[in-house]
Amino acid sequence: MDNLPELRDIHLPSADISVFPLAYGWWLVLIIILAIVLLVFFGRRIRRASARLYATHLLRSLKDDHSIAAAAKMSEILRRICVRQYPEAVALSDKKWIAFINSKTKEKLSARTAELLSEAPYMPTDIKKYSTTDIDDLWRFCNHWIGDNL
Repeated sequence: MDNLPELRDIHLPSADISVFPLAYGWWLVLIIILAIVLLVFFGRRIRRASARLYATHLLRSLKDDHSIAAAAKMSEILRRICVRQYPEAVALSDKKWIAFINSKTKEKLSARTAELLSEAPYMPTDIKKYSTTDIDDLWRFCNHWIGDNL
């Protein structure tokens, strides 16, 4: 028995084999990679927006409170933001703290408001050294500062 006459030559394709169109598995891998990139991007935006919303919510709860305790809470809010955004500023105090706060926004603190911001956490709550306009000015500054830095 001679099987050789039944064999045929191998015929190569006339054109090069293209990589495209991709198989369904590669499209699935590309979609997964794109979804991960979009989730990371939007996750960061949502986390940043939620921090801003939380800080403004805390600040709004102090809007009608014209006490030294409210000014101390405003100072605490600014410190908490700095712990998150600017870790190098956590150890600053007094004039260096005020200079740092002023360097991170266009609107600057007035001398009286800056004094209130730096002294409020250490003052007794029943002292009447500052007026309600000073505390309102501090509130407006904190609101503006949060908008610029978060």
